[in-house]
Amino acid sequence: MPIGVYGVQEGSQTSAATFLADQKPDGSAYVIGEAGLTTPLHEAGYTLTDTDPDFVVLGETRTYSFEAITKAIRLILGGARFIATNPDVSGPSAEGPLPATGSVAALITTATGRRPYFVGKPNPMMFRSALNRIAAHSESTVMVGDRMDTDIVAGIEAGLDTILVLTGSTTPADLERYPYRPGRVLDSIADAVELI
Repeated sequence: MPIGVYGVQEGSQTSAATFLADQKPDGSAYVIGEAGLTTPLHEAGYTLTDTDPDFVVLGETRTYSFEAITKAIRLILGGARFIATNPDVSGPSAEGPLPATGSVAALITTATGRRPYFVGKPNPMMFRSALNRIAAHSESTVMVGDRMDTDIVAGIEAGLDTILVLTGSTTPADLERYPYRPGRVLDSIADAVELI
């Protein structure tokens, strides 16, 4: 069986571009994120600007800047709509957890009183878009992730088989806190690759 690999981060970023292009074709956005987010937005016909944008788009980056976050807050208070790619509050690194999009979104929400619309995981729209992009079907697709609260719940809600890998944010003890279960729990992504 052919295997399509589509990264969740890539899916969140591409979903953001697709969503914005559908909502407001040829619009404008102030973006906090990396090239994986800015490139699809540009390709979708979006103007990237810090002057009166239609949207503020918050994505994943290892270099969140206080200046950029402050600018986003001011733009949202000035009327820009707030979009974020995912609600993950932390991400793994060799040194330990790092703040992720969800943490920065919470900071912006606290400062503005406006919650973002999350277009990436766990929004099932992202999975429909990804499946269409790689010409795959939900019956032959598996969601592999390291977070129960976004990765696994997103896969379940999209009707996919799910594999939780224990190399990231979720530990075996964490599993008991959730009312849903992954299809399988594996020690690492290497174990998942062996299954596929």
